[in-house]
Amino acid sequence: MTASPLLAMRGITKRFPGVLALKDVSLTLDAGEVLALMGENGAGKSTLMKILGGAYRPDAGEILIDGQKVELHGVRSAKSCGIALIHQELMLAPNLDIASNIFLGGEPGKGGPLRPLARAPMMRQSKALLERVGLGLDPATPVSRLTAGQMQMVEIAKALSHEARILIMDEPTSSLTAGESEHLFRIIRQLKSEQIGIIYISHRMEEVFLLSDRVTVLRDGCNAGDLSGSEATHDRVVTLMVGRELSGQYFPTKKAGEAGEVSLSVEDLLVPGARHRVSFQARRGEILGFAGLVGAGRTELMETVFGVRPALGGKMTLNGAPYLPLRPRDAIRRGVYLVPEDRKKNGLVLGMSVAENTSLPSVGGYTRSGFLDRRKEKEVAEQESKRLRIKAHGIEQRVVDLSGGNQQKVVIGKWLAMNPEVLICDEPTRGVDVGAKAEIYRHIAALAESGVTVLLVSSDMEEIMGMSDRVIVMREHRVEAVLERGSLTQEAIARFMTGAGESQARVVA
Repeated sequence: MTASPLLAMRGITKRFPGVLALKDVSLTLDAGEVLALMGENGAGKSTLMKILGGAYRPDAGEILIDGQKVELHGVRSAKSCGIALIHQELMLAPNLDIASNIFLGGEPGKGGPLRPLARAPMMRQSKALLERVGLGLDPATPVSRLTAGQMQMVEIAKALSHEARILIMDEPTSSLTAGESEHLFRIIRQLKSEQIGIIYISHRMEEVFLLSDRVTVLRDGCNAGDLSGSEATHDRVVTLMVGRELSGQYFPTKKAGEAGEVSLSVEDLLVPGARHRVSFQARRGEILGFAGLVGAGRTELMETVFGVRPALGGKMTLNGAPYLPLRPRDAIRRGVYLVPEDRKKNGLVLGMSVAENTSLPSVGGYTRSGFLDRRKEKEVAEQESKRLRIKAHGIEQRVVDLSGGNQQKVVIGKWLAMNPEVLICDEPTRGVDVGAKAEIYRHIAALAESGVTVLLVSSDMEEIMGMSDRVIVMREHRVEAVLERGSLTQEAIARFMTGAGESQARVVA
């Protein structure tokens, strides 16, 4: 007789007003197994995991743990069944220390409801849990002082404090450095050896193939297929995800043509917090890539070009005229727009609708006689939603309820509606599925072909090489090298990123 799987979800169906989010979805997870759950943004992955985590109740279907049917009436109920969900946006309280975060809501104490906290046991247990996940920090350390990778380990320690047997990880490496990701992978392998079942959600194929024993793919709220680790290849997974074959890495071929005149010139720019001055030129119709390790200063540079961080020195010109924005509004008035690294924090107003987010940067252009012209707002929002193929119930849907890829399209769409001169894209496809990536790449390439200057910041080496006409490699807040298209190789970029190349901020043809 075959032993029951650790987890079985059978025939899960979930409806929301106007949409069938999940239809008869099933998956299984064995103890000590890493199951990759993949699918395009909006395929139903998050909804399925929220059902497993107790946040949603299914309209149909059943959940079994060790062969026994369970009813999950809420998050606390799921935790009591040994289920823990680690969100992409980490759910920690930065004003509290590590120990307080680990035991938040379940603090040991004495007496009644107003019992004093038993700090000594909290510290002892927290220290043991931190050692288990390889984090040698004092449990009294404030979470606000931790790196993203350290916070991830605290989240895992918190899950283990509830004796979790089923661990759900949603895009766990999206904000981690390479070293932090490697540490996370070691912890995953350790947890696997302890017979903990892990559901791993990621759009990074190399991670999936490295860690997973099986891959379950969802498409449009339905099961699209299930592959063993040996069967899972890039092409097979992508075909299941999008329902068709996508060639190559989906990078569009730009039309051949000479680079246009210089549109943005940056000379001896001193970015707040940097020790070195930066100079570069970007041309019309060019996609100028910016590569570098985490902390190299790329985001800070882009925020200075956009006016978030006013420059401390140097000069910039835009189309030959002086340009030195003191705030983002100054940049927007000149046609310089930023798709930020953190779309939820800096790119969107989550409680507003698709239409409201689209019109927000230029709301003055939507007024008539002092009143907002809702008809014009609707027309533009529908135009951009159609152009970018945003999957939503309608332009009145709140962006907080959209998938990550569709939220990113809204950020891009609001700037496309304003006809940019320079578009800065900082990690434009982070946390975005392969199908949405292909669409975003296509729109970026089309913008460049129309004469827009694109500054592309990305930590994805294939993305930088596949999209860029030239690449500026940054290290320690300075320009280490400028690589022309003909010299773009991963080895060359990595050499200058790490300082192994000859540091002279030179053009490498």
